[in-house]
Amino acid sequence: MACPFANGGFVAPVNQEDSGDQDGHNKASVAKELGGLLYHDYLQLDKVLQAQRLMSEQSGNTVHDEHLFIITHQAHELWFKQILFDLDKVRNIFWKEVRTTQSLQTSEFEIHLDDTKMLDIIRLLNRIVHVVRLLVDHIMVLETMTPLDFYEFRNYLNPGSGFQSLQFRLLENKLGVKPEHRVKYNADNYRHVFGDNPNSIRALEDSENEPSLAFLIQQWLEKTPGLEENGFNFWKKYQAVVNLMLKEQELMCQGALMISFYREQPRFSQPYQLLTLLMDVDSLMTKWRNNHMMMVQRMIGTQQLGTGGSSGYMYLKSTLGDRYKVFLDLFNLSTFLIPRSYIPPLTDKMKRNLSMNWGDHAPLSRGSGSGNKKRLSSLDIRRNPCLTPRRCLDEADEGGNDVCAGGGVFVAEEGFGDGREAAAVDGGGVGGGDNCPQ
Repeated sequence: MACPFANGGFVAPVNQEDSGDQDGHNKASVAKELGGLLYHDYLQLDKVLQAQRLMSEQSGNTVHDEHLFIITHQAHELWFKQILFDLDKVRNIFWKEVRTTQSLQTSEFEIHLDDTKMLDIIRLLNRIVHVVRLLVDHIMVLETMTPLDFYEFRNYLNPGSGFQSLQFRLLENKLGVKPEHRVKYNADNYRHVFGDNPNSIRALEDSENEPSLAFLIQQWLEKTPGLEENGFNFWKKYQAVVNLMLKEQELMCQGALMISFYREQPRFSQPYQLLTLLMDVDSLMTKWRNNHMMMVQRMIGTQQLGTGGSSGYMYLKSTLGDRYKVFLDLFNLSTFLIPRSYIPPLTDKMKRNLSMNWGDHAPLSRGSGSGNKKRLSSLDIRRNPCLTPRRCLDEADEGGNDVCAGGGVFVAEEGFGDGREAAAVDGGGVGGGDNCPQ
């Protein structure tokens, strides 16, 4: 049977709307009769578009720009909701991988991330970056309102304040802003502005007690392949190159450096993108704070109090320091960068380890039982393949010599007590043979 797509045989379906033919039926009406929702109903636009209540209008002195002020802040809250929705998803991907239930303050807390989920994490973080970048531009839209126009309705805002945005405080906590790093608001805890609202207070407490993204990233980085002392031992090699003892540096810093130096390795490509996106989020959050501060200075100057009773400009300025940068350590990694020519080259053994799942650093040989990892001579792979003990491979790696003729390609793993065997060859069959040293 001939392929219908060959030789131009494919015939595109006729678009009835383009041809002008109509069957006289409104498909939207039919869909609604069958229980479907139309655009207006699906988005609940009756609620959304009626949510702009101008206080100046209710006072009989409508100020045109108050509408822009409300729309901008409502859009912020909607985007905050989307960021939190995506951020919770990212945290849950890490959180579901937890294999221990230790306190978040203990070092025994571990995560084991399935590498197949890395693209989802990057996709969601990339979306968050774009949303925060969009919010930065939102501030610019608000700046089309002149200070004098803002003064016409500013008094109607008391005692409301942007500091009372629950979602923004949740976002800070879930990213990883620590309570002890927060600037006091009117000499009080930041929760104070939410009064006696039990739901808000509970949400804030939960966000403080749950593992933040920064905490989860730290745990993940500590499992970076190559940090183990009985393997590649990246940190020891790094210290030897720069002749610097960094005994008290945390594994998180080491893992991030390892990823940065070897980001061209397929195993580290996506983790490097993840770390870069985290810095993008942090950087854009700081830019948003700065734009917000500059807008406030433009609107009310530096001496007036905020509508919520804060010090206004001075308070916002105080939040621009490093204390509100969640991933500050990632930015500071540049301090430890060295020229590419000095980066320790990966051994063959380490390159194989990078093909394993994140954190699964199995020993290179087993000391008990008859089980051993075996290799296939690449020289004889098609002519007379043989299985070679793992010790043969290790000696070749450590000594730089080709103990098995032609090197080796991992092909088999057996003797684990359950009778399983696995084999793979580079385009040829696996056969028995005794021509390799055992």
